[in-house]
Amino acid sequence: MDLFIKNMISSRCKIIVEFELQRAGLKCISIDQGRVIITGDVVSAQIQQAGVALLKYGLVLMDNKKNILIEKIKQVVTDLIFHSDIPLKTNFSDYLSNKLDRDYTYLANTFSDVQGITIEQFIIMNKIQLVKQLIWQDELSLTEISWKLHYSSVAHLSNQFKKVTGLTPSQFKHFDYREQADRVNV
Repeated sequence: MDLFIKNMISSRCKIIVEFELQRAGLKCISIDQGRVIITGDVVSAQIQQAGVALLKYGLVLMDNKKNILIEKIKQVVTDLIFHSDIPLKTNFSDYLSNKLDRDYTYLANTFSDVQGITIEQFIIMNKIQLVKQLIWQDELSLTEISWKLHYSSVAHLSNQFKKVTGLTPSQFKHFDYREQADRVNV
């Protein structure tokens, strides 16, 4: 049986999920981000007990098919952005359709209806989040970051970054948050 869990984003979450499912008497055979495969006889009370326990950690056991699909879309996007250095050999819409075995128009419409933003906007938000992390780490140049995230150019990355954050990557890198916080508190 597959269980889908919202907000499961780290290895720590996996440990918590495994612990709480075992406490509820459920046997996990596989745990991935957002998805757990359990085996054996399952009673709905066990699922409910696990769901209540997971809520304490901000993890939500999902049963709505649309929400499960949204989490699958988010997982594909985040895996591609945060865990893959290999550029796609196809466009993203085809990749997502193949990965989830659904028509892209259906996926895009469902995502927009539930999330209030497009899949493309979600992709951009996540890419910019990763750009911020890479800028803070200060290990890669902007050119290297642009290449790593498969932007067509540094200019494209910079324009997208400014649209989302209101700052250029250089301004962001040199922005002193403590100084700005002090000015607000004065």
